[in-house]
Amino acid sequence: MMAVRVEHLVTSGTFSLDGGTWEVDNNVWIVGDDDEAVVIDAAHDAGAIAAALGGRRLRAIVSTHGHDDHVDAAPELAARTGAPVLLHPADLPLWRMRHPDTAPDGDLADGQVVPVAGTGLTVLHTPGHSPGAVCLHAPDLGTVFSGDTLFAGGPGATGRSFSDFPTIIESIRGRLLTLPPETVVRTGHGETTTIGAEAPHLDAWIARGH
Repeated sequence: MMAVRVEHLVTSGTFSLDGGTWEVDNNVWIVGDDDEAVVIDAAHDAGAIAAALGGRRLRAIVSTHGHDDHVDAAPELAARTGAPVLLHPADLPLWRMRHPDTAPDGDLADGQVVPVAGTGLTVLHTPGHSPGAVCLHAPDLGTVFSGDTLFAGGPGATGRSFSDFPTIIESIRGRLLTLPPETVVRTGHGETTTIGAEAPHLDAWIARGH
């Protein structure tokens, strides 16, 4: 029995882009065991995330993309824990909108494996919602952390700057719907779903066009 587990925290704040600001609730995912962990998307509340970690060693703060609601607490959490913040370099322009004076500590690349607690999170570069959007596949845990690329009910939003609908469809088709259908999709906002539950709807999403 593997001691590694997935924990879930919801934090609240705002998302700002293209001159608008919206209230949002974000899913923060913690993958680890009793000794160490990785945080996926340090959203809004570094204190709450640090409290959920307890005394565990934080190995990395992995950002699924650079939108401010997914990275706003990352530098503070890094300062509290000493963990590196990792981001795909294609999303640096988005990161700099929120953190002009701080850079991520390392790059994410397609195929990279982020190790934690005897397992690994494989980086899948899934552009579309943003140029550097990634998902994290944990085959040992039967799950993928989809950020804002795939939700229960369809693809992430592509109506704002740095996003593209045909690109997100190709990412979902080629990188996510190819995973086993029973794979649990843990999203950046809202409810969890599965690959099998979403796959039949691809053509309908394309027909809808957004």
